Amino acid sequence: MSTASFLPAASRARRRPGLRRLAAWLAANACDPRAGLWLVIGFAAAHAVLWTLILINLKAAQDVHMDVAEAFAWGQKFQFGYGKHPPLSGWVAGLWFKVFPVADWATYALAMTTLGCGLVISWLIALRVVDRRRAFFVVVMLALYPIFNFKGFKYNADLLQLVTLPLVVLAYLNAFEKRSVKSGLWLGLAGALALMTKYWVLTMIGAIGLAALLHPDRLLFLRSPAPWVAIAILAVAMLPHLWWLREVDFVPLTYAGDVYGLSNRAQSIQLVLGYIGHNLALLAIPVALAALALAWRPLSWATLTRRPSAWFARNWSRGANTAVDLPQARNIWIIQAIVAVGPPLGGLFFTVYMKTDWGISLFFLTPLALAAIPALRMQKMALVHLAAIWLAITLAVLAASPWIAAKEMAINPNGAATYGARSELARELTLAWRARFHSRWAVVAGTTEMSEPLAFYSPDHPAPFTPGEVWSSGLTSLDEAKRLGFIGVCDTTDGRLPICEAWMKANGKDAEQLTITTQRFFKGRPGPAITWKVFIVPPAR
Repeated sequence: MSTASFLPAASRARRRPGLRRLAAWLAANACDPRAGLWLVIGFAAAHAVLWTLILINLKAAQDVHMDVAEAFAWGQKFQFGYGKHPPLSGWVAGLWFKVFPVADWATYALAMTTLGCGLVISWLIALRVVDRRRAFFVVVMLALYPIFNFKGFKYNADLLQLVTLPLVVLAYLNAFEKRSVKSGLWLGLAGALALMTKYWVLTMIGAIGLAALLHPDRLLFLRSPAPWVAIAILAVAMLPHLWWLREVDFVPLTYAGDVYGLSNRAQSIQLVLGYIGHNLALLAIPVALAALALAWRPLSWATLTRRPSAWFARNWSRGANTAVDLPQARNIWIIQAIVAVGPPLGGLFFTVYMKTDWGISLFFLTPLALAAIPALRMQKMALVHLAAIWLAITLAVLAASPWIAAKEMAINPNGAATYGARSELARELTLAWRARFHSRWAVVAGTTEMSEPLAFYSPDHPAPFTPGEVWSSGLTSLDEAKRLGFIGVCDTTDGRLPICEAWMKANGKDAEQLTITTQRFFKGRPGPAITWKVFIVPPAR
């Protein structure tokens, strides 16, 4: 035998045992009761750090999203509600920015930390349904789901649901299994925490209630104290927020009806179809990559030609599967089916403006629902393959992220909403206020898209006030704005400019009027030059 033919075979022989050792190490740690937790925490932390770095690069030419700036503003004043939503997302942002600086990178770190916590909680859920090998596989699938990376760049109430809703599901599975007073207590508290995030979580809470009623073992659960204790604790825990709702005349419900109510049935159908297509497309990515990881194995071309199904044959087998807890798997299947079908049907029936982002929190159980199929068999190498796919994609995107950011700006250089330099305007207005009044800038008035970013980027972090908004956040008021003085800003690219100017002139009769133009440059590329009409209203004497 020649040396030329011998060396490749030796190389392959050395490589295969190395991969087997890696697979054995990963499977052993994933299956170990002690090491498994640290493996998942380490994976979630690595995912959060790497994607924070990616987002810093991807969004370098942009200011933070309006939702992020809004959550920051809410967190400057702890209340039991903020006009549009319950308070938890604002509380979390407030606590976060007491520790971290008010900077773009910290917002992306907050978003990824939120998702990292969601990954760990989802693993704890999976442990109650499948074995540890499958549970770790589920976590890596979630990390490949775009909601947990690309689409998870903006921290808001929708994203925070990826912590609070998994907590509700985890508490329900625990209560369903233990059926004790204590488990009911935790379920009630988890439900209250979720409701304090966003009222949309009622879809998941309703799905859990239906799952309890439809499950074959429902009588065991319903005859126990757990569900009734949970309902009582939930009601008691929500009392402060319910009192706040009464005090503000239920303005969040007014907000939901005014903003998301539709009268056009055809438009509602179109939006529902868009919602379905959007979420199916996002889910297709982790499902396809997981299928590839499960099916991949060395096969000869002759085998593939004769029997293409050989890629998948070894992963399916009939018969009992001790890796799956069927009673708990049924809970997951029922819950996921209800939250997948219920909201689109509700959107059609009630003619609701269905936002694609509403699906962010509803499909974190899909990987587990698939991994819990009893006929599915999972080899050790599948963990290595999927983890390798995650690492390769993550590192590739990290390397390409500066180029992607520059390319996006080159494609849409005049996108005022995306590349408008509000951060620069905030700094200029802060200096202007301090130069005139030698005091902190306390209130900024303008549309939500305008005032929230200025509140974030100004070193004084003025309270945002939105003229004419029925569902006021409660952070300040018109009377307080007139007493402390305010800066009003109108965006000349906004179609609501005439309304904005009229309000400013009516409520700031002594205002000094300025015109300021800002423009951002990123890697030599100019962004849109935007002119802002500014009204500086002095404090009351």
